[in-house]
Amino acid sequence: MKPSKRILICPLNWGLGHASRCIPIIRYLLNNGHEVIIASCGVSGELLRQEFPLLQHIDFPSFRVKYSKKNTQIFAILCCLPNIIQVSIKEHFQLKKLVKQWNIDMVISDNRFGLWNKRITSVYITHQLMVKMPKSVQFMEPIISRFHRFVIEKYDYCLIPDFSDKESSIAGDLTHKYKLPSNANFIGTISRFNKNTEDILRKEKYKSDILIILSGIEPQRSILEKELIRKIQKTNLSTVLIQGIFSPQKSIRTENNITIISHETQDEVEQRLANSKTIICRSGYSNLMDLISLQKSAIIIPTPGQTEQEYLADYLSRKNLFVSQYQNQINIEEGIKDLSSKKIMIPRKPLKLPF
Repeated sequence: MKPSKRILICPLNWGLGHASRCIPIIRYLLNNGHEVIIASCGVSGELLRQEFPLLQHIDFPSFRVKYSKKNTQIFAILCCLPNIIQVSIKEHFQLKKLVKQWNIDMVISDNRFGLWNKRITSVYITHQLMVKMPKSVQFMEPIISRFHRFVIEKYDYCLIPDFSDKESSIAGDLTHKYKLPSNANFIGTISRFNKNTEDILRKEKYKSDILIILSGIEPQRSILEKELIRKIQKTNLSTVLIQGIFSPQKSIRTENNITIISHETQDEVEQRLANSKTIICRSGYSNLMDLISLQKSAIIIPTPGQTEQEYLADYLSRKNLFVSQYQNQINIEEGIKDLSSKKIMIPRKPLKLPF
């Protein structure tokens, strides 16, 4: 990459995962002498403001999705399709204004469909080249994958945070089942955490029997929080629950054996991950890459009806990396017992981008 480019980073605001996996990308760009401007919104924007307070931040809304309380999300997402298309078209034209206003040389979009521009270098990040569909409409998978490939090929580069070798793949079918876009570049797993677990200085105040890290779309985030609190209060296990809710001031409260924290910095979360005996979280892809980078297994609970998370939970539990449990069948004691047979030994590789 030529030096001194001005690069616009635009993550999707769909939980924290898209923003968190932009963190190592931003670090890489800054370390290589480039200027980074962050265009984001919602909790994604708050996370990146917290991690990079000295950078220029622009409020740049992405499409909004609300999950169903029921055990299928695909129809809730389908209902949002008109809004997704409308917002993608709108943000495509908004990008033209931003490129001119800020003299942008490159835009990097994490799963935002409309952020390509023919006058500058456009980069798209995704691990979901195919969209997993429920069995009842599985015949639509090839069609939707072809459409996604059509969108991806509007960009100059597609960065895939996974391994090119199918046997080593973390995303499995999501990256390897169908034909790759012509601009595909596998960059290996990436994580906001840049240390190995054994290199993290242990601090007594971060120790706990269980660490729960929540994120994702409402109302399912809150539903899981209530269920886990109910289950864990029946045990005597010391537990820290990080809600993944950003507010001007961090809130901390205690309910019996559970300390509930609204949000924490990256360093604090890294400390807790290294010092906790058992980790519980969603099976979102960025969560999984973070855990793999620290070589920490976990009990992973897919969002009900979120086909991508359900697939990843099943696929990676069969690879003996994680313990998967359904939200309506959580068993803390059984999950802890099953974790004893899980081990992650995937070496961390330095990030290298193709441009």
